[in-house]
Amino acid sequence: MDFTQRMLEQFVVLAEEKHFGRAARRLSMSQPPLSQAIQRLERGLGVALLERGTRSVRLTPAGVAFARDAEQLLDLHAAAAERARRTAAGLAGDLRVGFINSLGYEYLPSLLRRIAEDIPGLRAHLRQQSSAVLAGQVRGRALDLAFVRAPLENTDGLRVHHVLTERLMAALPREHPLAERATVALGELAEHPFAGVSPGALPGLAEQVRLACDEAGFVPRFHGCSDDLLGLLSYVASGVCVCLVPAQLRRHTMPGIRFVPLGDRSRYLETTIVAIHRAEEADAAVRGVLELVTRRQAAE
Repeated sequence: MDFTQRMLEQFVVLAEEKHFGRAARRLSMSQPPLSQAIQRLERGLGVALLERGTRSVRLTPAGVAFARDAEQLLDLHAAAAERARRTAAGLAGDLRVGFINSLGYEYLPSLLRRIAEDIPGLRAHLRQQSSAVLAGQVRGRALDLAFVRAPLENTDGLRVHHVLTERLMAALPREHPLAERATVALGELAEHPFAGVSPGALPGLAEQVRLACDEAGFVPRFHGCSDDLLGLLSYVASGVCVCLVPAQLRRHTMPGIRFVPLGDRSRYLETTIVAIHRAEEADAAVRGVLELVTRRQAAE
């Protein structure tokens, strides 16, 4: 038979009180309907749950077992309802989050720590890709939220929120003659071989490096290229090349590399990170994470 929540509540209260009158008062009902409900329950189960006396009742072995299971079912019911409310409020559930490579070194770990502290029931499922691919995945509903590099070629169907502005830094081999400087001018790197990013993999960064070097008066001489930032740093760590990377990578611990700030004021050495989600109203989980992003901005 099917058990309603009310039926389970009635039997659990009666099992606790072992008295129809007291149980009926707790349940805000009269005694006869309670007695009839328990009789229907026993008929439906085909077993006796109670031994009835003149002043009280005792549970049969079957009644003890059923009372225990009924209490667990009520607990599960309450937990399911609470999870649904928490999920609707953005406090629990799964959130699919995309991010670009450079954010994985500093910004993303910090954000995940804040989510764990402030929204502990929310699980972020991460996917790393280029900005253009992530924008398409958000638009196509494969992702709920993504952190990408601006500007995007196409923002149709998307809402865009500013997250942070970061500068590019020079990554130099530790033995490089400029590695111990507090800052370097980009033009000072003109005669050194560069490691470059593949335009197809990281088009925004590739274009920034090209424009910044052009403004500094030189065309970089590329010794090699890579599809990702870790490959760039591997070239630098080998002692063969220098490169320009987002400041987020200064937390990277690959040996043999020194990160040196660039003294130039070029706007091409600054890059903007934005959060994107679909243009329709963001769900509660997305709003919760964006609120954490906003609070972090205000604190910095």
